Amino acid sequence: MDGGLEEKVSNGEPSEASSQPLSAFMLAKIERNRQRALMLRQARLASRPSSALGQGGTCAKVTKTVDSGAGFFIEEHEEDEQIVKKMTQEPAPVIECDYLVCEECSKPFMDSYLSNSFDLAVCDNCRDNDVKHKLITRTEAKQNYLLKDCDLDKREPPLRFIIRKNPHNPRWGDMKLYLRLQVERRGMEVWGSEEALEEAKETREENREVQKQKRFNKKVKELRKAVRSSMFRKDTSVHQHEYGPEELLDKEEDLYKKTCTTCGHELTYEKM
Repeated sequence: MDGGLEEKVSNGEPSEASSQPLSAFMLAKIERNRQRALMLRQARLASRPSSALGQGGTCAKVTKTVDSGAGFFIEEHEEDEQIVKKMTQEPAPVIECDYLVCEECSKPFMDSYLSNSFDLAVCDNCRDNDVKHKLITRTEAKQNYLLKDCDLDKREPPLRFIIRKNPHNPRWGDMKLYLRLQVERRGMEVWGSEEALEEAKETREENREVQKQKRFNKKVKELRKAVRSSMFRKDTSVHQHEYGPEELLDKEEDLYKKTCTTCGHELTYEKM
């Protein structure tokens, strides 16, 4: 096929990419590329310079011998034009391309940034980078529209994206940027309506606040326990008994006793 669009075949079987059915948009895009390549080929054929002899003829020199009448001959050179007709291929007829129709201005167009990057039929003149056709990151798409990875990658058709370097730090890895308009449509497919999406956001926010309060209460409880533990001090010092000057004599045992004024401990001893 002209235009460089060929389907690769290995061992007589179509490749893996060709086994999957193409969408109507991709078929129309392939046809536009084919028509563009055909018109370029016709333009190259038309721009070739014509032959100097009109119809591709060739010129050859012919030597002719003439008797001068004086006893010798004269050779005269004449140019004999031999016209060789060439069979050239007739140029193919010009076929009108299958143009896309812009969703915004309803005007036909052949190619645009949004159609190539996101399969969105919008011309470059109607492209709105700030609002309607704004690009958002994968994280924003999941948080703002409560989408999961399978909603972006597995649900048919998978959302298309472009790769950009992280503006904050290129070493953090590339970012996947999605078209917000398509992400909003996918959110409506998952949740059904904007009201359901808002209710899901409110429920998730309430659950987040409950979990946040639980974590706060747990930290307060641990802090109070730590404060009570720091205020309690166990007395690990050794008690020193203090006995008064009074001595009591136990005549039966012939022993003397003293009593500690602090704890009431009795010290028994004898005198020699």
